[in-house]
Amino acid sequence: MNLSNITIVLDHPDEARNIGSACRAMANCDIKDLRIVGKKEDYDVEKVHILAIHAAYIFDNAKFFDDINQATADCSLSAGTTRRRGKKRGKLLLPEEFAQEASPITDKNAKVAIIFGNERTGLTDPQLDMCTLGVTIPSSEEFGSLNLSHAVQILSYHMFRQSLKENHNGYRGYTPLSLERIDKSVKIITDNMQKIGFFKMPGREDMEEYWRSILARAALSEGEAQYLEKTFSKISGLALKNKKD
Repeated sequence: MNLSNITIVLDHPDEARNIGSACRAMANCDIKDLRIVGKKEDYDVEKVHILAIHAAYIFDNAKFFDDINQATADCSLSAGTTRRRGKKRGKLLLPEEFAQEASPITDKNAKVAIIFGNERTGLTDPQLDMCTLGVTIPSSEEFGSLNLSHAVQILSYHMFRQSLKENHNGYRGYTPLSLERIDKSVKIITDNMQKIGFFKMPGREDMEEYWRSILARAALSEGEAQYLEKTFSKISGLALKNKKD
């Protein structure tokens, strides 16, 4: 996922403050290309900046257009966001599904646009007809309407997460150890327990099953497993040293 090729399009947003909050949501996810269908003079720049805080530059660099077709003319894919289903709306993708579909397109240096409608009306059927597909964010049947900036945050976040996943960037998370790797930790732990006489050989199998079960449920990272192994090795080492003394 090349985030520089993700474009956020706001179609006639009502509130300058919502635009500011949308800018901040985009900046949180390393997305910087904002396009607005409407006229810049219709919005209070100061109100945009107050809510955007340090992401005000996104609005300052935004481009303005007359309609969605103009705003997405240089894009290879355009997704209209909607919570309503209808004959003209076709199959709607979930945000994570759309992120997977958009990723290879952005990697080929082509732009992908995500279009958000007006706060009160959302995208109309004629507006959705200007998009190549639809994306929906599941929400409550009783109160399904999302704030504009919240919707921008959710879609932007899924683009960002797809980018992290593909770039194998581990600073946001980790892959839990495999059972094979856990068995290595279990052996180190029980070897050290046996060295200090914690159990007789007949009791080792039960202890190994106990540690394997608890470590698997803990979903350990590699670093956590190594720390645990070093702890038990140090315990046995100190115990044997004290025994000699």
